[in-house]
Amino acid sequence: MAITLVNPSGLPEIDVYRQVSIATGSKLVFIAGQVAWDAEGITVGEGNLAAQVEQCYLNIGTALAEAGGSFDDVARLTFYVVDWTPDKMPPLLEGISRAAAKLGTTPVPPATLLGVAALDVPDHLVEIEATAVLG
Repeated sequence: MAITLVNPSGLPEIDVYRQVSIATGSKLVFIAGQVAWDAEGITVGEGNLAAQVEQCYLNIGTALAEAGGSFDDVARLTFYVVDWTPDKMPPLLEGISRAAAKLGTTPVPPATLLGVAALDVPDHLVEIEATAVLG
């Protein structure tokens, strides 16, 4: 495995993700922001943040598999959530948890969550991009 995830002493321990990823691989994979589209380009989970987060994760998993990797190789995630407010954290975490169960992955690598006014399609509530390092 090319990625080691840690919460260093001296930084707060965050349960839902790790503060640092240490990459030792040699193949970088940059995955474009994934939205809640299925393979046919139809939006999954219209109006449902948890369902859309889950689909974004599954799409990232598909992209990683194409590159020869898995979520174990993800060094960093960036979340873009439309009209972010703290009350959206539970459905966001629910979507992550459901996808992680299907993909067999935990914990979340270092991540940044940004609130945005809108995404490319009005039905999209979230977009997630990933950077991975394969050994």
